[in-house]
Formats: sequence, structure tokens, C-alpha cells
Amino acid sequence: MKTHKDLEVWKESIDFVTELYKVTNEFPKSEQYGLTSQIRRAAISVPSNISEGFARKGIKEKIRFLYIALGSNSEVETQLIIANNLDFVNNEDFESLETNNKNLGKRLINLIRFFERKNNS
Repeated sequence: MKTHKDLEVWKESIDFVTELYKVTNEFPKSEQYGLTSQIRRAAISVPSNISEGFARKGIKEKIRFLYIALGSNSEVETQLIIANNLDFVNNEDFESLETNNKNLGKRLINLIRFFERKNNS
């Protein structure tokens, strides 16, 4: 791995943010500064923290930023559920986004474990 751009999880998180922006464009205008803004910020935080972690020198710092990305990923999950409960997102889009978000979380956990093992050896 040379940079964060070489990571599949980073590439997938960029695609996820792009898709999430398209879906949130359909949210009510009254939510522009509420749920729309919050879910977008949390989603953007995932690839941003992956890239920031990979710009850091030590493995411990990489792991710390990956955990922050994982926390943001969890935030998105919660916000998607709320958006679905409020009928801001249709069930088809919700299912797709939820599946993609869970897959990102799994990939982040695997990457964290990889660096934790590397750090402990």
C-alpha cells in the first residue's frame, strides 16, 4: 500500500458518499441543515479519516484514524435508519445504502485488525 488511494475500502467509501449525496438530494428542504447535513458530514468523515490516517507516520496513528472512520460509519448507519423511519429515503435505496455501509464497516474492521497485528508483531 503506497497511499490511501490504493485501498479498496477508501475507494468504496468515496463511491458510498457519492451515492449518499444523490439520495439525500431528495430529502425535504427543511432538513437541509438537519439530517441531510449531518448524514453527509458523517459519511464524508469515513474516507477523510482513512486518508488522514494514512498520511500519519506511525501505525498507532493509522489505527486511531481508522477507528474514527469506523465511528463515523456507525453514525451513518443510525442516521440512515432515522431517515428511513421518516420516509425520507425509499426502502430500495435504504437497503442498498445500509448494505454498502455494513460492508464498509466490515472492511474497516479488517483493516484495523491487520494494522493491530502488524503493530503487535
